[in-house]
Amino acid sequence: MKKVIGMGNPLVDLLLTIKDENILNHLDLPKGSMQLVDKKRHDSILNFFNQHDKKLAAGGSAANTIHGMAKLGAPVGYMGVIGEDEMGGFFVQDMINAGVEPHMIHSETETGVAITLITPDSERTFATYLGASVELKPSDVREFNFSRYQVLHIEGYQVQNHELIETAVHMAHQAGLEISVDLASYNVVEENRDFLESLIRQYVDIVFANEDEAKALTGKEPREALNDIAEMCRIAVVKTGGKGSMVKSGNEYHEIGVIPVKPIDTTGAGDLYASGFLFGLINDRPLDECGRIGALLAGNVIEVMGSKMNYETWELIKNSI
Repeated sequence: MKKVIGMGNPLVDLLLTIKDENILNHLDLPKGSMQLVDKKRHDSILNFFNQHDKKLAAGGSAANTIHGMAKLGAPVGYMGVIGEDEMGGFFVQDMINAGVEPHMIHSETETGVAITLITPDSERTFATYLGASVELKPSDVREFNFSRYQVLHIEGYQVQNHELIETAVHMAHQAGLEISVDLASYNVVEENRDFLESLIRQYVDIVFANEDEAKALTGKEPREALNDIAEMCRIAVVKTGGKGSMVKSGNEYHEIGVIPVKPIDTTGAGDLYASGFLFGLINDRPLDECGRIGALLAGNVIEVMGSKMNYETWELIKNSI
């Protein structure tokens, strides 16, 4: 089985359920988006929800994907920067408990936190204070031994640091790794469209996108966007929410359905889809089966609050696979 190394912005999620989505307008947070906030605004938003119940969970897009793969039994590692604080310790211990090999760099800056606001329709909106998570430097990456792994998985949130991403994918490519990218957020794609397209065409093997991210990259609706992305890389995946997903590689095309669920929170659905898909891929499963494993994980995670499932659920998932 191939080993996968994830690289991302390690965050701790603070999950809050809100009954009135007009609160998002009040806070100037577009529904469904990921907005970067500074420490002052982060503290202001938290103070607004001072009386709300909160749930804590280790997060970050690539971290969620790698965590999910570890729970399936895949050999995985994760690289990122955390603070020397309680949140950072919580993050690392959560990854170790799942079976992830951590390659963490410690900073005096506070660990990044993503305030995750969940509306009654299970959609989530992020106000993210990146903190230490954005301090990963090209020099840190140059010291990493990529040859211990066979696949590199990167989250799209990191593409705003062009030098970092270019260094990582170039080194991984030189070491013979397959490269997987999850586009992660439509507004990040919009701001980095030309850079992303060039990166994908030159280095990337696998691209995960939801329909908004696919449209931001190509300007087209899901099916046509899938075709365009598949021309840029070896395997293209476009996720279309409750309708399922589409997978294309060359002339091979599959439509993947969803499993019946009672959604509570869509946090982590796309990340866990990538967990399942990549798990199938490193086990040499056919592409349609990779998609079905992804759909299985995504369906199960939206039935719980946050991106983490309990032991019993994971056992049922592994038996289904």
